This record gives sequence, structure tokens and C-alpha cells, in this order.
Amino acid sequence: MLLSAVLHTYSLRYMLPAAVMLGTAPTYLLAWGCWRALSTVLPERLYRRGDDRLYTLYQSLVLFFFQHYTGVQIIMYGDLPKKENIVYLSNHQCTVDWIIADMMAVQQNALGHVRYVLKDGLKFLPLYGWYFSQHGGIYVKRSAKFNEKAMREKLRSQVKAETQMYLVIFPEGTRYNPGIPKVIADSQAFAMKEGLPVLKHVLTPRVKATHVAIDTMQDHLDAVYDITVAYEGTTTEEGQRKEAPSMAEFLCRECPRIHIAVERIDVKDIPKEQIFMRRWLHERFEIKDRLMTEFYEAADPGQRNKFPGEGHVAKLSMKRTVPSLLILTGVTAGMLCTETGRKLYINTWIYGTLIGCLWVSIKA
Repeated sequence: MLLSAVLHTYSLRYMLPAAVMLGTAPTYLLAWGCWRALSTVLPERLYRRGDDRLYTLYQSLVLFFFQHYTGVQIIMYGDLPKKENIVYLSNHQCTVDWIIADMMAVQQNALGHVRYVLKDGLKFLPLYGWYFSQHGGIYVKRSAKFNEKAMREKLRSQVKAETQMYLVIFPEGTRYNPGIPKVIADSQAFAMKEGLPVLKHVLTPRVKATHVAIDTMQDHLDAVYDITVAYEGTTTEEGQRKEAPSMAEFLCRECPRIHIAVERIDVKDIPKEQIFMRRWLHERFEIKDRLMTEFYEAADPGQRNKFPGEGHVAKLSMKRTVPSLLILTGVTAGMLCTETGRKLYINTWIYGTLIGCLWVSIKA
């Protein structure tokens, strides 16, 4: 009985934040729907600014749980400049990587500008899948199924509307997971086949989405942020690397610190032709691989679990997250206290999901 109570208490550590984040999604979608309807007579750029402000509201709630609730410490190496239009390139290890982009953007007051290049299958997520597309997210398929024309058209529409851009791309295309050695082996075999250096702690990057993004928006972008992320506590007692934390594990406070190395690269310093950009991108991942090797395998044990150079703690004030938590949970609770509100809430979940899935299927 005691063990069951302990396990139940442990599960609540992630069930509570998950329930709040999912539970406020219909409220957020209804608020966004009202803004979308009201802004139909306004210029596109004004709608985008309002959408970005609403997105900041919801993502601030997300950050309340992923930073303040978990108590995680964010150690950054390198300085972030003022807010600007960027492409964010990062290694990819787990679902928490998506939240790391928020943790970076909030430091620059650019949280609402975060948009993702996502795997195509994620477009069928209830409510979220459709909304991410409306917010400027781009769903892509890998290899021969990659639709370059569709991605360019969407990015051009964003540029035309003068949308502020914090476009997140994971060039590896899938997660680096030591628990699935075949993915790592296939990636290394691909590098050897292409005559590229083999990487140990990251996968071989694919250039298509990165090239299309930078090429299409080059006059709109200021820079590319080259991001390398490492999670503490991701090695076994024998020193072998293990899987990075899942969202549930992270919300259970199983990751004390995240280390983030950032390098800003001016967009004019990046090769324009795809063949040269491909080599440039691989070289950036070679640098990531060296950083990760130092993090996990430094000869001096005292130098492990940190990147070279001096890191500083990136703090986030409670004032940036608590108001969003109170607003969204308060409005949601108010809706659920009335019969009409409950019907609206449930119908938003049901019909929002069905219509959203239908919409993304037709657009595809």
C-alpha cells in the first residue's frame, strides 16, 4: 500500500502540469478564434502581431511548469543579442528540445515569434497540430517526399506579412537516442557513403529544410543561432550515454541542469548554394559533436557535464509566467463552472480536433 501511494504521488508530479497545459488548450484556441475573426478586416501583419501576443500567453504558462515547477537550472554559454529574425538550428535528443527554444526565446522577449519546422505526422495532434500550422509552423516529410515548394510558399507569405521570425529547425530529422542504436548506425553509414566525417554524439544533419528556410528568407533574416544542448544526468554509472529525459521525466524533476551553447552566425556569412551549405551545416555539427564529446568524455572528470568556456545561469522571473498561468486557468475554471461553458469547452475539444485534422489533411 505504501509503495502504491509513493508511485501515485510520483505520477502526480507530471500529471498536474500535463492536465493544466492540456486543459487550457481549448480556452486558448477559443481566444485565438475570436482574434482571428475580429482581425479578418485588418492587414495580415496586425493579425500576426496579435497572434504572437496570444502565443506568448500560452507558452509562458508552459514555461512556468518547465522552468519554475521543475526548478531546472539553465546554464548558457555565449551571449544572446537583442531580439532579431533568426533561424534556430539545434541538435535533437528528446521532446523537451522543443521547450528549450522557448527558454531561449523568452530571454530575448521573442517568445511569441517561435515557429517550428515539424515532422509531418505531428499535424494530427489534437488542437495543437492545426494551430501550430496557423501560427506559422511548417510540416515536412523526409527525403524524396519533402515538399520544397509548399515550404517556400509558406515562408514567403510570412515574409510578406513582415512576421517576426524565430524559426526552429532540427536538421538531424529525428532524435539521437542511444537506446535505438540502429538509427545512429544508419546515420553514420550515410555520412560514410557521402564522404562526410562520421559523428558520434549527434546524427548526420540533412540540409533541405535549412537551405529552403535561409534561401527564402535571406533578406528577412538577421542571423542563424547554432544551438547545442546537453542534459545532465544522461550517463550510466559506467559512463555510457543514455536517453535524454522525456517530457514526463523532466516534469518529475529528473533533470537538474540543462547546458546550452549558443553561437550567433550572421546570415551573410552562410553559403547560399545548397551544395556548399550542406558542407557548412555538417561542419557546424562537427563542432556540436566535439562539444558533446567534451561534455560526456572529458579526460578530467572535473571538466565533464559542462561545455568549454564560462557558463552563466539564465534566470526567468516568476512575473513572466505566473500571470499567464492565472489568466488561462482562471478563464478555464470559469467556463467549467457553467453548463454552457462546459458544452463549449467539450465541443471545442471534439470539433476543434476533427476540423483541424480535416483541414491539415486537405492542405496536405
